Amino acid sequence: MKMTFGRTTRRSVMAGSMAMGAFALSGTRHAFADVNWKAFDGTELEVMLTKGPRGETLQKYESEFTELTGIQVGSEQIPEQQQRQKAVIELTSGSPSFDVVHLSYHVQKRQFEKAKWLADFSAFLKNSDLTEASLVESDFSSAGLLYAKNDAGEMHSLPLSVDYWMIYYNKEIFEKKGVAYPTTFDELVKAAEALTDPDAGEYGFVARGLRNANVPVWTSFLLGYGGQMVDEQGQLRTDSPEAIEAARLYQHLMTKCGPPGIAGFNWSESQSAFLQGKVGMWMDGVGFAPPLEDPTKSRIVGKVGYGVMPKGPVAQVSATFGDGIGVAEASSNKEAGYLYCQWAVSKLMGTRLLQSGSGVPFRNSILNDPEVRKGVKLPAAWVDAVVESAKISQLGLPVIVPVTEFRDTFGTALTTLLAQGDPATLLKQATEQFKPVLEKSEA
Repeated sequence: MKMTFGRTTRRSVMAGSMAMGAFALSGTRHAFADVNWKAFDGTELEVMLTKGPRGETLQKYESEFTELTGIQVGSEQIPEQQQRQKAVIELTSGSPSFDVVHLSYHVQKRQFEKAKWLADFSAFLKNSDLTEASLVESDFSSAGLLYAKNDAGEMHSLPLSVDYWMIYYNKEIFEKKGVAYPTTFDELVKAAEALTDPDAGEYGFVARGLRNANVPVWTSFLLGYGGQMVDEQGQLRTDSPEAIEAARLYQHLMTKCGPPGIAGFNWSESQSAFLQGKVGMWMDGVGFAPPLEDPTKSRIVGKVGYGVMPKGPVAQVSATFGDGIGVAEASSNKEAGYLYCQWAVSKLMGTRLLQSGSGVPFRNSILNDPEVRKGVKLPAAWVDAVVESAKISQLGLPVIVPVTEFRDTFGTALTTLLAQGDPATLLKQATEQFKPVLEKSEA
Protein backbone atom coordinates (compact mmCIF):
# COMPACT_ATOMS: atom_id res chain seq x y z
CA MET A 1 0.00 0.00 0.00
CA LYS A 2 1.42 3.36 -0.99
CA MET A 3 1.90 5.67 1.97
CA THR A 4 2.31 9.42 2.02
CA PHE A 5 4.20 10.44 5.13
CA GLY A 6 3.90 13.89 6.63
CA ARG A 7 6.86 16.07 5.71
CA THR A 8 8.51 18.45 8.15
CA THR A 9 9.02 21.90 6.65
CA ARG A 10 9.82 25.28 8.11
CA ARG A 11 6.17 26.17 7.74
CA SER A 12 4.99 23.00 9.49
CA VAL A 13 7.50 23.50 12.29
CA MET A 14 6.15 26.99 12.88
CA ALA A 15 2.59 25.65 12.79
CA GLY A 16 3.54 22.84 15.12
CA SER A 17 5.14 25.23 17.57
CA MET A 18 1.89 27.12 17.71
CA ALA A 19 0.08 23.86 18.32
CA MET A 20 2.19 23.19 21.37
CA GLY A 21 0.47 26.09 23.09
CA ALA A 22 -2.56 27.24 21.18
CA PHE A 23 -3.53 27.42 17.54
CA ALA A 24 -4.87 30.69 16.25
CA LEU A 25 -7.18 30.71 13.25
CA SER A 26 -9.47 33.55 12.24
CA GLY A 27 -9.07 35.12 15.66
CA THR A 28 -10.16 31.96 17.48
CA ARG A 29 -7.73 30.25 19.89
CA HIS A 30 -7.62 26.49 19.69
CA ALA A 31 -6.18 25.22 22.96
CA PHE A 32 -4.21 22.00 22.63
CA ALA A 33 -2.07 22.60 25.73
CA ASP A 34 -4.05 20.54 28.25
CA VAL A 35 -3.23 17.18 26.68
CA ASN A 36 0.09 15.35 26.92
CA TRP A 37 0.41 15.28 23.14
CA LYS A 38 4.01 13.99 23.24
CA ALA A 39 3.11 10.88 25.28
CA PHE A 40 3.47 8.64 22.22
CA ASP A 41 6.38 10.38 20.53
CA GLY A 42 7.98 8.05 17.99
CA THR A 43 4.86 5.97 17.32
CA GLU A 44 4.03 5.21 13.69
CA LEU A 45 0.37 5.29 12.66
CA GLU A 46 -1.22 4.05 9.47
CA VAL A 47 -4.38 5.92 8.47
CA MET A 48 -6.86 4.88 5.78
CA LEU A 49 -8.91 7.81 4.51
CA THR A 50 -11.76 8.16 2.06
CA LYS A 51 -10.75 10.15 -1.00
CA GLY A 52 -12.48 13.52 -1.02
CA PRO A 53 -12.35 16.97 0.58
CA ARG A 54 -12.23 15.63 4.15
CA GLY A 55 -9.47 13.15 3.40
CA GLU A 56 -7.52 15.78 1.48
CA THR A 57 -7.74 18.24 4.35
CA LEU A 58 -6.53 15.73 6.91
CA GLN A 59 -3.67 14.62 4.70
CA LYS A 60 -2.70 18.19 3.85
CA TYR A 61 -2.14 19.14 7.48
CA GLU A 62 -0.93 15.86 8.95
CA SER A 63 2.64 17.22 9.26
CA GLU A 64 1.25 19.60 11.89
CA PHE A 65 -0.07 16.62 13.84
CA THR A 66 3.36 14.98 13.63
CA GLU A 67 5.04 18.14 14.91
CA LEU A 68 2.52 18.41 17.73
CA THR A 69 2.80 14.78 18.84
CA GLY A 70 5.96 13.26 17.43
CA ILE A 71 3.73 10.58 15.89
CA GLN A 72 4.60 9.72 12.29
CA VAL A 73 1.59 9.28 10.02
CA GLY A 74 1.39 7.12 6.93
CA SER A 75 -1.88 7.89 5.17
CA GLU A 76 -3.64 6.90 2.00
CA GLN A 77 -6.79 8.21 0.36
CA ILE A 78 -8.89 5.59 -1.42
CA PRO A 79 -12.05 6.23 -3.50
CA GLU A 80 -15.17 5.77 -1.40
CA GLN A 81 -16.52 2.44 -2.65
CA GLN A 82 -13.10 0.79 -2.76
CA GLN A 83 -12.22 2.19 0.67
CA ARG A 84 -15.36 0.70 2.20
CA GLN A 85 -14.65 -2.69 0.66
CA LYS A 86 -10.99 -2.65 1.67
CA ALA A 87 -11.82 -1.67 5.26
CA VAL A 88 -14.27 -4.56 5.62
CA ILE A 89 -11.87 -7.11 4.12
CA GLU A 90 -8.98 -6.05 6.33
CA LEU A 91 -11.00 -5.70 9.53
CA THR A 92 -12.56 -9.10 8.94
CA SER A 93 -9.08 -10.58 8.67
CA GLY A 94 -8.29 -9.46 12.22
CA SER A 95 -4.98 -7.90 11.14
CA PRO A 96 -5.74 -4.66 9.32
CA SER A 97 -2.83 -2.75 7.80
CA PHE A 98 -4.17 0.48 9.29
CA ASP A 99 -4.63 1.82 12.82
CA VAL A 100 -7.09 4.62 12.06
CA VAL A 101 -9.99 4.36 9.64
CA HIS A 102 -12.31 6.95 8.12
CA LEU A 103 -15.84 5.50 8.08
CA SER A 104 -19.15 6.38 6.48
CA TYR A 105 -21.70 6.28 9.29
CA HIS A 106 -24.81 6.06 7.16
CA VAL A 107 -23.45 2.93 5.45
CA GLN A 108 -21.11 1.30 7.97
CA LYS A 109 -22.33 2.15 11.49
CA ARG A 110 -24.29 -1.03 12.22
CA GLN A 111 -21.82 -3.26 10.41
CA PHE A 112 -18.84 -1.94 12.38
CA GLU A 113 -20.70 -2.08 15.70
CA LYS A 114 -21.98 -5.61 15.21
CA ALA A 115 -18.51 -6.87 14.30
CA LYS A 116 -16.87 -4.90 17.17
CA TRP A 117 -14.17 -3.67 14.83
CA LEU A 118 -13.46 -0.31 16.54
CA ALA A 119 -11.82 0.52 19.84
CA ASP A 120 -13.98 2.01 22.60
CA PHE A 121 -13.18 5.69 23.17
CA SER A 122 -15.35 6.05 26.28
CA ALA A 123 -12.48 5.83 28.80
CA PHE A 124 -10.21 7.99 26.63
CA LEU A 125 -12.80 10.77 26.56
CA LYS A 126 -12.78 10.87 30.38
CA ASN A 127 -8.97 10.99 30.60
CA SER A 128 -7.72 14.59 30.86
CA ASP A 129 -4.22 13.49 29.85
CA LEU A 130 -5.63 12.26 26.55
CA THR A 131 -8.58 14.58 25.90
CA GLU A 132 -8.61 18.36 25.80
CA ALA A 133 -11.28 20.02 27.93
CA SER A 134 -13.51 21.30 25.13
CA LEU A 135 -14.00 17.88 23.55
CA VAL A 136 -17.24 16.91 25.28
CA GLU A 137 -20.28 15.01 24.07
CA SER A 138 -22.56 18.03 24.41
CA ASP A 139 -20.57 19.84 21.72
CA PHE A 140 -21.60 17.33 19.06
CA SER A 141 -24.96 17.61 17.34
CA SER A 142 -27.59 15.02 18.26
CA ALA A 143 -27.13 13.27 14.91
CA GLY A 144 -23.39 13.03 15.53
CA LEU A 145 -23.94 11.32 18.86
CA LEU A 146 -26.52 8.96 17.38
CA TYR A 147 -23.99 7.92 14.80
CA ALA A 148 -20.98 7.62 17.10
CA LYS A 149 -22.61 5.84 20.04
CA ASN A 150 -23.66 2.22 20.14
CA ASP A 151 -26.69 0.83 21.95
CA ALA A 152 -24.71 0.68 25.20
CA GLY A 153 -23.87 4.38 24.97
CA GLU A 154 -20.21 3.74 24.16
CA MET A 155 -18.36 5.89 21.63
CA HIS A 156 -16.21 3.85 19.26
CA SER A 157 -15.46 6.74 16.91
CA LEU A 158 -15.55 10.53 16.80
CA PRO A 159 -18.00 12.34 14.48
CA LEU A 160 -16.04 14.14 11.77
CA SER A 161 -18.23 15.71 9.10
CA VAL A 162 -21.98 15.90 8.60
CA ASP A 163 -24.18 16.32 5.56
CA TYR A 164 -27.57 17.85 6.36
CA TRP A 165 -30.12 17.93 3.57
CA MET A 166 -31.49 21.32 2.58
CA ILE A 167 -32.90 23.16 -0.42
CA TYR A 168 -30.88 25.38 -2.73
CA TYR A 169 -33.11 27.85 -4.53
CA ASN A 170 -32.74 30.40 -7.30
CA LYS A 171 -33.75 33.74 -5.79
CA GLU A 172 -34.01 35.39 -9.19
CA ILE A 173 -36.55 32.86 -10.48
CA PHE A 174 -38.53 33.06 -7.24
CA GLU A 175 -38.69 36.86 -7.46
CA LYS A 176 -39.63 36.80 -11.13
CA LYS A 177 -42.54 34.46 -10.41
CA GLY A 178 -43.52 36.20 -7.17
CA VAL A 179 -43.10 33.01 -5.17
CA ALA A 180 -42.03 32.87 -1.52
CA TYR A 181 -39.67 30.24 -0.15
CA PRO A 182 -41.79 27.28 1.00
CA THR A 183 -42.05 26.49 4.70
CA THR A 184 -44.24 23.36 4.41
CA PHE A 185 -44.51 20.39 2.05
CA ASP A 186 -47.76 21.78 0.64
CA GLU A 187 -46.04 25.08 -0.09
CA LEU A 188 -43.12 23.19 -1.62
CA VAL A 189 -45.45 21.57 -4.14
CA LYS A 190 -47.20 24.85 -4.95
CA ALA A 191 -43.90 26.66 -5.38
CA ALA A 192 -42.48 23.93 -7.61
CA GLU A 193 -45.57 23.97 -9.79
CA ALA A 194 -45.56 27.77 -10.04
CA LEU A 195 -41.90 27.82 -11.06
CA THR A 196 -42.31 25.18 -13.77
CA ASP A 197 -42.60 26.38 -17.37
CA PRO A 198 -41.48 23.66 -19.79
CA ASP A 199 -41.98 25.91 -22.82
CA ALA A 200 -39.37 28.28 -21.38
CA GLY A 201 -37.15 25.38 -20.34
CA GLU A 202 -37.64 26.23 -16.65
CA TYR A 203 -38.42 23.68 -13.94
CA GLY A 204 -39.42 24.07 -10.34
CA PHE A 205 -37.64 21.15 -8.72
CA VAL A 206 -34.71 18.84 -9.24
CA ALA A 207 -33.32 16.00 -7.12
CA ARG A 208 -31.78 12.58 -7.53
CA GLY A 209 -33.77 10.16 -9.66
CA LEU A 210 -31.05 7.58 -10.25
CA ARG A 211 -31.50 4.19 -8.61
CA ASN A 212 -29.85 3.93 -5.18
CA ALA A 213 -28.89 7.63 -5.13
CA ASN A 214 -32.57 8.61 -5.02
CA VAL A 215 -33.43 6.96 -1.69
CA PRO A 216 -32.35 9.91 0.54
CA VAL A 217 -34.82 12.15 -1.30
CA TRP A 218 -37.68 9.83 -0.40
CA THR A 219 -36.50 9.29 3.19
CA SER A 220 -36.23 13.06 3.65
CA PHE A 221 -39.93 13.32 2.88
CA LEU A 222 -40.73 10.20 4.92
CA LEU A 223 -39.22 11.76 8.06
CA GLY A 224 -41.36 14.85 7.54
CA TYR A 225 -44.45 12.63 7.51
CA GLY A 226 -43.35 11.22 10.85
CA GLY A 227 -42.56 7.84 9.35
CA GLN A 228 -39.78 5.34 10.00
CA MET A 229 -37.76 3.09 7.74
CA VAL A 230 -37.17 0.46 10.42
CA ASP A 231 -38.85 0.63 13.83
CA GLU A 232 -37.41 -0.04 17.30
CA GLN A 233 -38.26 -3.74 16.97
CA GLY A 234 -36.33 -4.00 13.73
CA GLN A 235 -39.46 -4.24 11.57
CA LEU A 236 -39.64 -2.56 8.18
CA ARG A 237 -42.08 0.36 7.93
CA THR A 238 -41.32 1.10 4.31
CA ASP A 239 -44.84 0.39 3.07
CA SER A 240 -46.62 2.36 5.80
CA PRO A 241 -49.13 5.10 4.95
CA GLU A 242 -46.41 7.68 5.70
CA ALA A 243 -43.95 5.95 3.37
CA ILE A 244 -46.54 5.83 0.60
CA GLU A 245 -47.41 9.52 0.97
CA ALA A 246 -43.72 10.41 0.89
CA ALA A 247 -43.33 8.38 -2.31
CA ARG A 248 -46.33 10.15 -3.85
CA LEU A 249 -44.77 13.52 -3.04
CA TYR A 250 -41.47 12.40 -4.56
CA GLN A 251 -43.27 11.16 -7.67
CA HIS A 252 -45.26 14.36 -8.13
CA LEU A 253 -42.35 16.74 -7.71
CA MET A 254 -40.05 14.76 -9.96
CA THR A 255 -42.50 14.00 -12.78
CA LYS A 256 -44.58 17.19 -12.80
CA CYS A 257 -41.94 19.77 -11.86
CA GLY A 258 -38.61 18.23 -12.86
CA PRO A 259 -36.56 18.45 -16.07
CA PRO A 260 -36.58 15.74 -18.76
CA GLY A 261 -34.38 12.73 -18.02
CA ILE A 262 -34.55 13.20 -14.26
CA ALA A 263 -34.75 9.43 -13.70
CA GLY A 264 -31.06 9.32 -14.63
CA PHE A 265 -29.98 12.21 -12.39
CA ASN A 266 -27.53 11.73 -9.54
CA TRP A 267 -26.34 14.72 -7.48
CA SER A 268 -23.94 15.81 -10.22
CA GLU A 269 -26.62 16.03 -12.93
CA SER A 270 -28.94 17.80 -10.48
CA GLN A 271 -26.22 20.27 -9.60
CA SER A 272 -25.42 20.90 -13.26
CA ALA A 273 -29.06 21.64 -14.05
CA PHE A 274 -29.29 24.06 -11.14
CA LEU A 275 -26.00 25.77 -12.10
CA GLN A 276 -27.47 26.63 -15.50
CA GLY A 277 -30.08 28.88 -13.87
CA LYS A 278 -33.12 27.06 -15.23
CA VAL A 279 -34.22 25.25 -12.04
CA GLY A 280 -36.01 26.88 -9.12
CA MET A 281 -35.12 24.41 -6.34
CA TRP A 282 -32.56 21.68 -5.86
CA MET A 283 -32.81 19.37 -2.85
CA ASP A 284 -29.59 17.75 -1.64
CA GLY A 285 -26.82 17.90 0.97
CA VAL A 286 -25.24 21.08 2.30
CA GLY A 287 -21.80 20.08 1.02
CA PHE A 288 -22.56 20.82 -2.62
CA ALA A 289 -22.58 24.61 -2.25
CA PRO A 290 -19.05 25.75 -3.27
CA PRO A 291 -19.48 25.37 -7.07
CA LEU A 292 -22.68 27.44 -6.94
CA GLU A 293 -20.67 30.48 -5.87
CA ASP A 294 -17.79 29.85 -8.29
CA PRO A 295 -18.04 32.18 -11.33
CA THR A 296 -16.02 29.73 -13.43
CA LYS A 297 -18.68 27.05 -12.93
CA SER A 298 -21.94 28.81 -12.12
CA ARG A 299 -24.30 31.15 -13.95
CA ILE A 300 -26.12 31.96 -10.73
CA VAL A 301 -23.40 33.39 -8.49
CA GLY A 302 -25.05 35.70 -5.97
CA LYS A 303 -28.52 34.44 -6.87
CA VAL A 304 -28.58 31.29 -4.74
CA GLY A 305 -30.71 31.01 -1.64
CA TYR A 306 -30.03 28.41 1.04
CA GLY A 307 -33.15 27.10 2.75
CA VAL A 308 -33.87 24.73 5.60
CA MET A 309 -36.06 21.75 4.72
CA PRO A 310 -39.76 22.67 4.80
CA LYS A 311 -41.96 21.17 7.50
CA GLY A 312 -43.88 18.01 6.72
CA PRO A 313 -47.37 17.22 8.03
CA VAL A 314 -45.85 15.84 11.25
CA ALA A 315 -42.31 17.17 11.63
CA GLN A 316 -39.66 19.45 10.21
CA VAL A 317 -36.61 17.30 9.63
CA SER A 318 -33.27 17.59 7.89
CA ALA A 319 -32.22 14.09 6.81
CA THR A 320 -28.67 13.63 7.99
CA PHE A 321 -25.69 11.65 6.79
CA GLY A 322 -22.12 11.75 7.96
CA ASP A 323 -18.70 10.29 8.46
CA GLY A 324 -16.51 9.64 11.44
CA ILE A 325 -13.05 8.46 12.36
CA GLY A 326 -12.04 5.62 14.65
CA VAL A 327 -9.26 3.24 15.67
CA ALA A 328 -9.23 -0.44 14.85
CA GLU A 329 -9.73 -2.68 17.88
CA ALA A 330 -6.88 -4.79 16.50
CA SER A 331 -4.46 -1.84 16.56
CA SER A 332 -1.61 -1.84 19.08
CA ASN A 333 -1.55 1.97 18.94
CA LYS A 334 -5.01 2.79 20.27
CA GLU A 335 -4.07 5.83 22.38
CA ALA A 336 -1.91 7.34 19.64
CA GLY A 337 -4.68 6.66 17.15
CA TYR A 338 -7.16 8.35 19.45
CA LEU A 339 -4.95 11.46 19.53
CA TYR A 340 -5.07 11.53 15.74
CA CYS A 341 -8.87 11.20 15.76
CA GLN A 342 -9.13 13.98 18.35
CA TRP A 343 -6.92 16.22 16.22
CA ALA A 344 -9.03 15.37 13.15
CA VAL A 345 -12.23 16.61 14.85
CA SER A 346 -10.55 19.51 16.65
CA LYS A 347 -11.82 23.04 16.35
CA LEU A 348 -8.83 23.91 14.21
CA MET A 349 -9.46 21.18 11.65
CA GLY A 350 -13.24 21.65 11.75
CA THR A 351 -12.76 25.34 11.10
CA ARG A 352 -10.59 24.55 8.11
CA LEU A 353 -13.23 22.22 6.73
CA LEU A 354 -16.00 24.75 7.18
CA GLN A 355 -14.14 27.79 5.93
CA SER A 356 -12.92 26.04 2.80
CA GLY A 357 -16.33 24.51 2.07
CA SER A 358 -14.77 21.03 2.33
CA GLY A 359 -17.19 19.81 4.98
CA VAL A 360 -19.41 20.68 7.92
CA PRO A 361 -18.15 19.63 11.36
CA PHE A 362 -20.51 17.98 13.83
CA ARG A 363 -19.28 20.29 16.62
CA ASN A 364 -21.66 23.11 17.57
CA SER A 365 -18.85 25.25 19.02
CA ILE A 366 -17.41 25.61 15.53
CA LEU A 367 -20.66 26.42 13.74
CA ASN A 368 -21.70 28.92 16.40
CA ASP A 369 -18.38 30.76 16.65
CA PRO A 370 -18.75 34.21 15.03
CA GLU A 371 -15.02 34.46 14.42
CA VAL A 372 -15.03 31.14 12.58
CA ARG A 373 -18.04 32.21 10.53
CA LYS A 374 -16.26 35.36 9.39
CA GLY A 375 -13.78 33.22 7.52
CA VAL A 376 -16.33 31.06 5.68
CA LYS A 377 -16.06 31.62 1.95
CA LEU A 378 -19.68 30.76 1.29
CA PRO A 379 -22.54 33.21 1.99
CA ALA A 380 -23.74 33.68 5.57
CA ALA A 381 -27.12 32.29 4.53
CA TRP A 382 -25.47 28.93 3.87
CA VAL A 383 -24.00 28.83 7.38
CA ASP A 384 -27.39 29.83 8.81
CA ALA A 385 -29.03 26.96 6.93
CA VAL A 386 -26.41 24.55 8.27
CA VAL A 387 -26.90 25.70 11.87
CA GLU A 388 -30.70 25.52 11.64
CA SER A 389 -30.55 22.12 9.94
CA ALA A 390 -28.46 20.78 12.81
CA LYS A 391 -31.32 21.59 15.17
CA ILE A 392 -33.79 19.39 13.25
CA SER A 393 -31.48 16.59 12.12
CA GLN A 394 -32.51 12.94 11.99
CA LEU A 395 -30.68 10.02 10.43
CA GLY A 396 -31.54 9.75 6.75
CA LEU A 397 -30.98 6.00 6.35
CA PRO A 398 -31.77 3.07 8.65
CA VAL A 399 -29.01 1.83 10.95
CA ILE A 400 -28.71 -1.67 9.47
CA VAL A 401 -25.93 -3.74 7.96
CA PRO A 402 -27.34 -4.11 4.39
CA VAL A 403 -27.68 -0.38 3.71
CA THR A 404 -26.49 -0.72 0.12
CA GLU A 405 -29.08 -3.42 -0.57
CA PHE A 406 -31.72 -1.21 1.05
CA ARG A 407 -30.84 1.64 -1.29
CA ASP A 408 -30.75 -0.64 -4.31
CA THR A 409 -34.11 -2.26 -3.58
CA PHE A 410 -36.06 0.87 -2.75
CA GLY A 411 -34.13 2.89 -5.30
CA THR A 412 -35.47 0.59 -7.99
CA ALA A 413 -39.02 1.17 -6.76
CA LEU A 414 -38.53 4.94 -6.75
CA THR A 415 -37.08 5.00 -10.26
CA THR A 416 -40.05 2.94 -11.44
CA LEU A 417 -42.33 5.54 -9.84
CA LEU A 418 -40.97 8.09 -12.28
CA ALA A 419 -42.53 6.01 -15.06
CA GLN A 420 -45.90 6.49 -13.29
CA GLY A 421 -45.94 3.33 -11.20
CA ASP A 422 -48.23 3.04 -8.16
CA PRO A 423 -46.43 4.01 -4.91
CA ALA A 424 -48.33 1.62 -2.63
CA THR A 425 -47.81 -1.37 -4.92
CA LEU A 426 -44.14 -0.69 -5.56
CA LEU A 427 -43.28 -0.06 -1.91
CA LYS A 428 -45.08 -3.20 -0.81
CA GLN A 429 -43.15 -5.23 -3.37
CA ALA A 430 -39.84 -3.66 -2.35
CA THR A 431 -40.57 -4.22 1.34
CA GLU A 432 -41.34 -7.90 0.80
CA GLN A 433 -38.22 -8.27 -1.31
CA PHE A 434 -35.95 -6.64 1.27
CA LYS A 435 -37.44 -8.22 4.39
CA PRO A 436 -35.50 -11.53 4.19
CA VAL A 437 -32.27 -9.62 3.49
CA LEU A 438 -32.71 -7.61 6.67
CA GLU A 439 -33.67 -10.65 8.74
CA LYS A 440 -30.64 -12.58 7.53
CA SER A 441 -28.31 -9.70 8.40
CA GLU A 442 -29.52 -9.66 12.00
CA ALA A 443 -29.52 -13.43 12.48
